[in-house]
Amino acid sequence: MIVTVTPNPALDLTWHVDRIVPGGTHRADTGVARAGGKGLNVARVAHAQGAAVRALATAGGPTGAEFAAELAASGVPHELVAVQGATRRSIALVDAHLGDTTIVNERGVNPAPVEWEALKDAVRRALAEGGEPRRRAENSDAPSRAAAARSPRVRKPVLVLSGSLPPGAPDDLLPGLIRLGRDAGATVIADTSGPALLAAADAGATVLKPNAAELAEATGIADPIEGACELLHRGASLILLSRGADGMLAVTSEEIVRARLAEPLAGNPTGAGDAAVAACAVLLARGVKDPTALLRRATAWSAAAVRMPVAGEIHASWSELESALIVDSPSLTALRRPSAERTTR
Repeated sequence: MIVTVTPNPALDLTWHVDRIVPGGTHRADTGVARAGGKGLNVARVAHAQGAAVRALATAGGPTGAEFAAELAASGVPHELVAVQGATRRSIALVDAHLGDTTIVNERGVNPAPVEWEALKDAVRRALAEGGEPRRRAENSDAPSRAAAARSPRVRKPVLVLSGSLPPGAPDDLLPGLIRLGRDAGATVIADTSGPALLAAADAGATVLKPNAAELAEATGIADPIEGACELLHRGASLILLSRGADGMLAVTSEEIVRARLAEPLAGNPTGAGDAAVAACAVLLARGVKDPTALLRRATAWSAAAVRMPVAGEIHASWSELESALIVDSPSLTALRRPSAERTTR
């Protein structure tokens, strides 16, 4: 099972306009309101692709009621912890003319200590339920299958911690959640930023997925490879580094692999990183650990998300996108200079 935790969820509001004019008045068709936040976007994508998921988050206030109703209608298995503070909102304005998106994120309200403890309890329960024995095959009378039935293999859950923390969140919140995952034998993926990114590495998260700006901000290191290595030295095992139109890198202590499309895609990038995390989580839940395989699927699903109007979905063309990827092990010099596409735009 994939257990996602969204410590600072949001009611995502998306409007499409012809063109954004600073200081102007804009008209749009009825917008889309969805229960969002990075962890919930991960859960939506993984669930739609057939993975077993449990999405955990908080909800409170009038926006929390709308948030809870939409999530219930989505069919994504979930558990919401009631909190006093109102669930925040995230507003996305999609400019049809330029093909880009402007986002305004409310910061959120920090839950009370007892509310954080309730969320941790929900994580413990989900992880315990996620480590279930593999199902026996229907035809289990063969000797090998009989032996497997006597000593069933246990599926290890994948714990995904995604998104920002509300202002005032306890410093030990993210490390504590990572410890819960590690104690349960889970593979832990963290997609966060700022000091929380360093805290996740220090706590031993298995996979970290920053983008280039988040990595530089958190580590204070401009060079992306050196920044990724800093996270590895702190305790992470794999860094999936998003580089926007330049694709994605997988960095481990042993190798650096790059995946990218020949041409960048235009569209809505707001859920691209979440789709990449979902891809990684789904493969890890299946026992796939090869960094290149994880990178290929993450890059393809990320690109497929750009083709969708809202976060939490990927386009059905993801397999074709994966087949079209250029995958190589570039030199450090090539990675440290901007690509030709980026410098000429």
